[in-house]
Amino acid sequence: MREMKERTLKELETVLENHPGLEVCRKDIEAAFGLLLSTVRNGGLIMTCGNGGSASDSGHIVGELMKGFKDRRPLTAGQRDALCKAFPDEGPALADHLQQAIPAIALTDQAAIATAFANDVDPDLVFAQQVFGYGRPGDTLIGLSTSGNSKNVVNACKVAKAFGVKTIALTGEGGGALAGLCDVTVRVPACETYRVQEYHLPVYHALCAMLEAEMF
Repeated sequence: MREMKERTLKELETVLENHPGLEVCRKDIEAAFGLLLSTVRNGGLIMTCGNGGSASDSGHIVGELMKGFKDRRPLTAGQRDALCKAFPDEGPALADHLQQAIPAIALTDQAAIATAFANDVDPDLVFAQQVFGYGRPGDTLIGLSTSGNSKNVVNACKVAKAFGVKTIALTGEGGGALAGLCDVTVRVPACETYRVQEYHLPVYHALCAMLEAEMF
């Protein structure tokens, strides 16, 4: 990975200053950022998955990536021109309100396919099936599991690795099965589920803010 922009590094430093317990995760956060940045620069897709509170976190991550997070992301001149040429009357208003996005999808939010596959085939493969369907080499999957052992997240990461999708795990300090499976595992310094989740939020906020700073 090339050297970060000064502003990107500042986003990381700010999170670590506010959450000093995460200093032990610095290198892994930087490595996760490197994978995500490579995915975005190469036109890839970021996928997320998790269960319970981590399912909500999965959607939260996508919400920060698909629109402006800390900054508004105005369209480029070329994007504005395309809208205005296609729709001379409405194009300017569309261009004024749309924002540049980092392509991302929460596998937890695909209720129809998830419930159909869980009912008809195997509930432990609901995320794996989506990774198989959506994922392409160069994409990245973020799997959140406080224990690191959630079967449906582990299976999704296995399918991802088999088909060239990079994998990032956010876990508790033990890491579980994901620690030995994923390209990068951010093991936050906590064991209790709610404490792990409290650390996961600043970790993924840091990653989202860093991507935004670097890309826009």
